Formats: sequence, C-alpha cells, structure tokens
Amino acid sequence: MAHVAVDLATEKATLTTNGRRICVGDFELTMFSDGNYWLDGGPLFGIIPKALWLKKVACDDKNRVVLGLNSLLIRGASKTVLIETGIGNKFGEHVRKVFEPEARLLDNLAAAGVAPDCIDIVINTHLHFDHCGWNTVLKDGRAVPTFPRATYYAPEGEWQHGQKQYLRDRVSYISDNYNPLIQSGQMKLVKEDSEIIPGVSVRTVPGHTRYMQVVMIESHGQKACYVSDLIPTAAHLDLLWLMAYDLFPMETIENKKRFYDEAIPGRWLVIFTHDPAIPWGYVKEMGTGKYGVEPAP
Repeated sequence: MAHVAVDLATEKATLTTNGRRICVGDFELTMFSDGNYWLDGGPLFGIIPKALWLKKVACDDKNRVVLGLNSLLIRGASKTVLIETGIGNKFGEHVRKVFEPEARLLDNLAAAGVAPDCIDIVINTHLHFDHCGWNTVLKDGRAVPTFPRATYYAPEGEWQHGQKQYLRDRVSYISDNYNPLIQSGQMKLVKEDSEIIPGVSVRTVPGHTRYMQVVMIESHGQKACYVSDLIPTAAHLDLLWLMAYDLFPMETIENKKRFYDEAIPGRWLVIFTHDPAIPWGYVKEMGTGKYGVEPAP
C-alpha cells in the first residue's frame, strides 16, 4: 500500500496515531503522540521536487507540512521504556509561531494512566529538539527531569556534536533537554551499539547525524525497529527521498539499503517517528527502486 496525502486537519491526524497498540513477542508497544507540528515541505523532502512530494503529502499556503511526534512506550522484561520524548514546551513565542507544536505527550500519557514516575528508561535516538523535548521540564526557571525515576540513554557522539554548536545545525540542539541530566548522572551516554534491556537495543545508523541510533525490539523471533530520522515518515521510504536536514545524505541512502536488506525479508515492524497518520507498518519492495508500507493492524 502506497503512502497517500494526509489530511491537514491536525486533530484528525493526531488521533490516528495516539494510543495505538501492538505486541512484538512478549513486548507490548503503545504509541503516544506529542501532537503534531508544522515544517516547511522544501527541506523536509530535500532535492525531491514539490510536484512529486505533493502526490504523497499535502501542504498549506505557507508550504508547510504536518508532521507527527510519535513516542513509543514499551512494556516488557519488567521495565517500562519510552523511546523519544517529542518536542516539549521550552520554545519561545517566535519559535512556537513557526512550528505550532501541540505539546501533548504528558497529557496523552496521563490519560492512559502512565505517570512520569512509571517510566524506568528513556531512550533518545539523537538529541534534536523534536526528539528529546520532554526529557526535562522547567521548574522555577530550571530544567529538571520529567521522568524522575528513569535512566536516560543517548548517543555520546551526538551529545558531543551538540555541545560544539556548529553553525549548520546549532538550532537543532537545546542544551536544557539533556545537559542537566548528564550533569546529575541520570543520562547515560552510549558509545556504540548496545543492549539497553534484554530484547531492546540501539544501533548506530549514520546519515541524518553522524551518531544517530535506531532502536531494535526483539522477542520470540519477532522484530520491530524504531527508525527515527533514517526514514522519518512513510513518504520517505524510497531510497533517494531524503531530508535536507541529513548531514550525510550518501550515508543515509546506504543505511536505508542495509536496513531494507534485513527488515523486508525479516518482516520487521517499522516504526515511524514523524508520520502523523501511519505510525508503523511493514515495508514492501514495489519494484524499480520503489517501496511501500503495509500498515500494521
């Protein structure tokens, strides 16, 4: 099934992802949305002409596309794990007007009975602001952990890159999302591919950033992968459909190829971070370098 243009009604799009549930072996996976936000369609699709990407997604009169913020809650192995924490609420007024973030993650977790102190582990695939925004909340002007009992994990090289504040991408890094956690020892920096808990591991997949990771979930022969910004939405499945935000685009292409070589024959459940309508599904090769997704139940 090909990805089709999404409705621009953000409320409708959000409701299609939040609360969806599926099992992978002994793990129960539940999708929790931080709501949607807007991003210019040009950089979202890089060198792909607008005439082509408009066949897959809609845009408004400002050329903006609706993106989702899909966080994944994993229950199993006697732990509760949260992958990504959305965009959060630390933006100033100007940035809020640009992205119009809905900042719903904590409300959506609470509505399902998941309190912040229920979370044992938080995994950030990388440290761009739309992946770790609710790591912390501001209290009396100071960033404190949102999930007080959790151990947080993030790639060490990603943190080092963010600390250098390169002109090219410094806007993507908000230090209050992670530095207080590192200073307190609550965030562990991962240097290489690692198992976080039995059945849940991280793999480094360079392309979007040098040290970005994906998260593997494996149980009883079944596998799922939270692919982060390797494939941000189902509209980005084809090998050359990349974002202008990818720092190493040729590596993104090669790592997508390697990913498909495993995920398609293995029938992995592929979990998309930013798709507002299709949070997960099974990737299929359609021939001539084209790929589609079969949405999961």
